[in-house]
Amino acid sequence: MTDQTVLRVVGKLLIPYVLLFGLYVQWHGDYGPGGGFQAGVIVAAAFILYGLIFGVGAARAIARPALLEGLAALGVLLFAGTGIAAMLRGGRFLDHGALVPHDPVHGQHLGILLVELGVGIAVGAVMISIYYAFAGRARPG
Repeated sequence: MTDQTVLRVVGKLLIPYVLLFGLYVQWHGDYGPGGGFQAGVIVAAAFILYGLIFGVGAARAIARPALLEGLAALGVLLFAGTGIAAMLRGGRFLDHGALVPHDPVHGQHLGILLVELGVGIAVGAVMISIYYAFAGRARPG
């Protein structure tokens, strides 16, 4: 798509706002609709749009597959680690109130933020990896 000048310019203007909206959904998710899953998909959509406009090679140069594998694992570990931390503090798995025993409301807020962050990181990394897997396939014929 090197000859699509308008598409490339509009993409360069639009992608930062898509990423910003993804961050907004991520950090506003515990107060209203949205959260980690939605934010991960929105951020992945920005990278996929970049890959569609500028090519998969350009997208892979920004978000390398090895980095995505690490981020997917980090997201799962953050999610599971939040639950295990609650268990180590005497609560049940993902009992966020146990994270801060002297202020369970703060513990709930902290736990939700950490879990949603883990989900957002994992979902975004996996969605981009799925795009790479499909975009890298050779066309028959």
